[in-house]
Amino acid sequence: MTPGMASRRVAEWVHDVGWEDLSATVRCQAVRCLLDLCGSAIGGSRTRVARIAAEYARAAHGTGSATIVGQSGGSSAVGGALANGFAASALDVDDGYRPVKGHPGAIVFPSVLAAAEQVRATGADFLLALVIGYEVAMRAGLILHPLYDFYHGSGAWGPIGGAAGAARLLGLDVERTWQALGIAEFHAPMTPEMRSVEHPSMLKDGIGWGAMVGLASAKLAAHGFTGIPSLFDSPPGEGQLPGAAGERIVPNGLVESLGHDYLMLDVYYKPYACCRWAQPAIDGALQAVRALGVEASDVARVRVHTFEAALHLGRAHLPGIPFTAIRPRTTEEAQFSVAWPVAAALIDGAVGPEQILEAALARRELRELAARIELAPDAELEACFPTRALARVVVETFDGRSASSAVLAARGDGHTPLSDVALLDKLAGLAAPVLGAERTARLADVIQALPSALDLTEFTSLLGAAEPVGAGEIRPRPATLTVGGF
Repeated sequence: MTPGMASRRVAEWVHDVGWEDLSATVRCQAVRCLLDLCGSAIGGSRTRVARIAAEYARAAHGTGSATIVGQSGGSSAVGGALANGFAASALDVDDGYRPVKGHPGAIVFPSVLAAAEQVRATGADFLLALVIGYEVAMRAGLILHPLYDFYHGSGAWGPIGGAAGAARLLGLDVERTWQALGIAEFHAPMTPEMRSVEHPSMLKDGIGWGAMVGLASAKLAAHGFTGIPSLFDSPPGEGQLPGAAGERIVPNGLVESLGHDYLMLDVYYKPYACCRWAQPAIDGALQAVRALGVEASDVARVRVHTFEAALHLGRAHLPGIPFTAIRPRTTEEAQFSVAWPVAAALIDGAVGPEQILEAALARRELRELAARIELAPDAELEACFPTRALARVVVETFDGRSASSAVLAARGDGHTPLSDVALLDKLAGLAAPVLGAERTARLADVIQALPSALDLTEFTSLLGAAEPVGAGEIRPRPATLTVGGF
């Protein structure tokens, strides 16, 4: 194949695919993803990292009309993409794609939102760009990971999808879209993810910077800036998804499957605001405690059996330090932990902003229970990773009783999906403390009507907020999404 031809085929698909080409299932998934992303970003706007990023964006990239989610006052398009990338990933509650162990939506959404605002896109055009971004980003991740000998975070491949979606909205021709893909890959942050897991910080998977790179790459290409053939022209051998029984397998050739196999149908949604690797342990602990019929105060010891990568969560990974909790000092340390969210779930019945924001980290009962939680490697569960992230949890009480959970996977994957009503409730829980209950309910309605919306004016106006407001009473939601415009 002529050098650069695979990248050109991707660029041609980005340029040519239309909203009418998408199935009803893919269109509905685009709306589901947007509901989840908006909740993640609005809720994330409460964090310290989101406030810092917004202040930096305005100072470094100027004030402007690009929306900064959950904030009053906008920035330039590039500044808005940067700030919203940090907000969307701040609570670690954004969607993900297991085969690449990363988060496509939190990078693609800020890139295409900023581009859509710039060109005054219709709702269908915006959602189409979101779909394009997911499909290109996730394929880029599948190709990139085998090319290197260490685990790269989402910022290493997500910007290629962000650039693709933004290129479509900005009206780039095939040639300039081709350039945008190569520019994005070349400028993408090559994030050393396991070092970030072991030392949690505001870097968060390279997502904030990656969102900015995605949009900036498309804008540079629009001005005539040139790039290289993207990683879609990497050596053959990529393109086969790891699969397990019951999972879809995309045919070999990730480029050829564009427009036929939509990988975004396989994203997962998180029920808890913490690292995905900790989430099966949360459900396992809750299951074991229910079997015992006890309260959190009765729990003497929790032992989490899980895969090796999860053992890096919540400890300094230094010689002599056991697989037990290290008390989190920041929101990021609380998220990149197993013990802290397990303790929070047992005590509060929830793992959301109220359990991981800094104000919660001094709670004595949480700290004491987290200190009684241990992690243990399990060879059988390790063999299933990363196709499945699994855990089995044993809970012991002070009076000598014990119970074990089943081996559980994290909820929200294709085989344990979150329902439409669960996604709407998740949006309400994350957004209402910032927007208020009525405004949040209106946002949910507006998102579902976007396929037929002539512009994004009301949608973007609902994303910003000057000050946190009371959550109020959240109205009941329908059990199924009503998506207009099919």
